[in-house]
Amino acid sequence: MKLICESVNHGFGKGNNIGAKVAQGEYILFLNTDTILTCDFLPQLLTVMTQNSQVGIVAPKLLNQDGSVQISTSPALGVWGEFLAQRRSHRYHRGQNKEYIEQKFAQRQEVDLVVGAALLIRRKLFEQLRGFDENFFMYFEEADLCQRAQYLGWKIVYEPGVSLIHLHGASTKQRPQQMLLEYRRSQVYYYQKHRPLWEQKFLQGYLVIKFGYLWLTSGSPNQRLDKNTAHQVILTACSNPPARFPQGEGTPTLPES
Repeated sequence: MKLICESVNHGFGKGNNIGAKVAQGEYILFLNTDTILTCDFLPQLLTVMTQNSQVGIVAPKLLNQDGSVQISTSPALGVWGEFLAQRRSHRYHRGQNKEYIEQKFAQRQEVDLVVGAALLIRRKLFEQLRGFDENFFMYFEEADLCQRAQYLGWKIVYEPGVSLIHLHGASTKQRPQQMLLEYRRSQVYYYQKHRPLWEQKFLQGYLVIKFGYLWLTSGSPNQRLDKNTAHQVILTACSNPPARFPQGEGTPTLPES
């Protein structure tokens, strides 16, 4: 085991890239700090890799702390994909269709993307992709990684034969305003990288209208969003590329082997 101590928080993507520099072996496992291991899940994930040379990324089933199934995959992100993912999530958290979701996540399957709480990737693919895009400080990193892997013809597989507990959001709850802003920054950047122009404009209009209203009503007792965060989201939606992501900066630092 090697412990790497950094003086600043570089964000999820760059932090993982730094770790990947010193990792050795044919595969790289990325594991979030808000996870609890309940079994030795690596052998099964490796079996999936060795059985199919076209699989580039594989991830296990994620569980809530009470042992119930957590949504572990998502359709390809975009206007329609995010709508489907949000609808599924809302219905799941309201207690609707839980049995359907548990059945859906009971079989091994090829998916568009997996949640990055636990993710195994071939080293050669990770190096080919030049690691995580460090323009993403938080959120959408695994979606971008999976999308770029698919562009190259690799498959993304969800393996429910093994699982671990994911304390969903435990690492971000302490700074909700900042995390909301980071989410929207990453969302805008992801759309600019991967989605057609009409979807970019749709997202821009949606964010301006939604957060413009929240900015105007930020003083109401029931409104938890502060005025500055709402204003920053609006500026992010209207910038190209989003503020924080200057053109040409943030090139992943993973060296070629």
